[in-house]
Amino acid sequence: MARLEGKVAIITGAASGQGAAEARLFVAEGAQVVIADIQEAGAQVAAELGEAAFFVKHDVADQGSWERVVAETLGRFGRLDILINNAAMFDPKPLMQTEPAELDKQYRVNQLGVFLGMRAVVEPMKSSGGGSIVNISSVSGLRALPGQFAYSSTKWAVRGMTGCAAVELASFGIRVNTVFPGLIDTPMLAGNSPETNAFYAKMVPLGRMAKPGEVAEAVAFLASDAASYMTGAEVAVDAGARL
Repeated sequence: MARLEGKVAIITGAASGQGAAEARLFVAEGAQVVIADIQEAGAQVAAELGEAAFFVKHDVADQGSWERVVAETLGRFGRLDILINNAAMFDPKPLMQTEPAELDKQYRVNQLGVFLGMRAVVEPMKSSGGGSIVNISSVSGLRALPGQFAYSSTKWAVRGMTGCAAVELASFGIRVNTVFPGLIDTPMLAGNSPETNAFYAKMVPLGRMAKPGEVAEAVAFLASDAASYMTGAEVAVDAGARL
């Protein structure tokens, strides 16, 4: 049987890159998927996946938007088992070049969005008998990297929030784990110069960027019942970049 047969998942930031790869893999593994993204391109991903998926335009930083996406999920599929908090923004700047408004913008998407998402899914997951939340942090949430002050600070926060939620939600049968991607070949890397990306790739012990599907495999495992005894886990998909 497919790993995610009978499961219903919300994946944020699923219009492109890593989120889209996760959505495709989840459907291939038997799940029904809500493509939740502020970008309309999410509708194309949903159309590609057929009746097993549908698109909801979604702003992760807005509580009302979370209420709507959960309601639409339950209305369409009748249950909710999995949340992948994948949506993020990356605007790398060092501390002294980061304005308060820029810090707040990344905080709202990368950190507040994860907080609101976890809160929004607890009750429907309890009704389903439990569930799995996978929060996507970054290798920047495992080691201090220069030049990405706002982004890195939010990804460290995701790491901490995941641990707290894992402890608090365990009694409800809800598992909460974190994935820490390293250098992944997605549109997000456009925030770096080509020279910077090439430099980082040379620093990675495996000597290359990852494909989005390589991260999706780890996310699917944590979402599945195969990871039934894992909560509060920190899974790095970074080719050793954190070391």
